[in-house]
Amino acid sequence: MKNNVMKKMIEYFQKDVRRINHALKVLDFAQIISEDQSIDKKNKEIIIYAAILHDIGIKEAEKKYNSSIGKYQEIEGPSIAREILSKLEISEEIINRVCFIIGNHHSYTKINGIDFQIIVEADFLVNIFEDTMSKEAIENINDYVFKTESGKKLIRTMYLN
Repeated sequence: MKNNVMKKMIEYFQKDVRRINHALKVLDFAQIISEDQSIDKKNKEIIIYAAILHDIGIKEAEKKYNSSIGKYQEIEGPSIAREILSKLEISEEIINRVCFIIGNHHSYTKINGIDFQIIVEADFLVNIFEDTMSKEAIENINDYVFKTESGKKLIRTMYLN
């Protein structure tokens, strides 16, 4: 099923290779972080789908609001993700959780589970590089956002040591 979701994401973004690559990198980091956690099959599935589709609202946000800021991605992403996942006959429970994460993935005070935490950490690991964040910003992210041991180790190894 993971491959089907990836194919749908790629079809959706079409020639926007930067966004496709971003999603795939976030997926890889999410899988690395979740390997070190005790995560059941359902939550692993949620993490995979949320990682692949976390920024799916960007295209519509740019169309409607002429902006790709997180707030607009959160508004537009869940309905697009729901449509993609529903066509693949994924359970309503999983779709609801994936859509909640997508609809809040830039609202760090709303993190309410290990699945959501892993998506945020994986997204930051990619965004730090893609957005060339300052060392001070990275230290703040490490101190205030990262919670998993494997995520903390990755951010330190890649950006702080």
